[in-house]
Amino acid sequence: MSVVEKVNAGARPGGEADEAAAAEHVREIFDSIAPSYDLLNHLLSMGLDRRWWGRAARSFREVLARPEARVLDLCCGTGDMTAALLKERPVGGVAVTGLDFSGEMLERARVKYRGAHVEWVKGDAMHLPYADGSFDLVTAAFGFRNLTNYAEGLAEIYRVLAPGGRIGILECNQPDGLRGFGYGIYFRHVLPVVGGMISGERAAYAYLPASVARFPRPTQMLAMMKEAGFADGAWDGYLLRAAGLYRGTKT
Repeated sequence: MSVVEKVNAGARPGGEADEAAAAEHVREIFDSIAPSYDLLNHLLSMGLDRRWWGRAARSFREVLARPEARVLDLCCGTGDMTAALLKERPVGGVAVTGLDFSGEMLERARVKYRGAHVEWVKGDAMHLPYADGSFDLVTAAFGFRNLTNYAEGLAEIYRVLAPGGRIGILECNQPDGLRGFGYGIYFRHVLPVVGGMISGERAAYAYLPASVARFPRPTQMLAMMKEAGFADGAWDGYLLRAAGLYRGTKT
């Protein structure tokens, strides 16, 4: 059995067996929490999300500094990771592309970053509307775990990357040991209550910690990346390993 078959297939917010139904449920969740998404992100991460986006973007400075580099930010949400990437781009460089399948989230990105050198696209990360080898860098920040099939998501990223292109996935992790115990209490009990009170969508904020628990751990994720064809796989842990950046290169 391959490593891909040993880990969970992908997001299943309602325990769906069908990937299409799971994807539609995920879309509904993010459309519903879009109005309060930014506030809750900053509040529940204690403002660390901003630092993480910037740190992740700086990890790819050598790619972003090239004016001709083509950059795609998947599951871009309200655009904060996309904006962090843009900060590392030279004036006059090729526009960054931000893609998301939630129309509500994408509309807020357009408003927040009106006038930014970004092409905002509504699309499905599992079926990207781009030819093979279209990008030099593909990123995803706190959105990859919401894909309904992680192996196929990695394969699709690999497809649209040019040879030598880079992948960067910033994602939550569930720490082990005592750190994991305390993190679990906060994530499973505090976050759904606070998120539900502010957004009015407690079910959505119960899904978020469940999606982290379901997501592959770093060793599994790196093995999946290797199986998808990526070389030089690495994971940089952030904040006691509660989140981290997965990096790799298309061979």
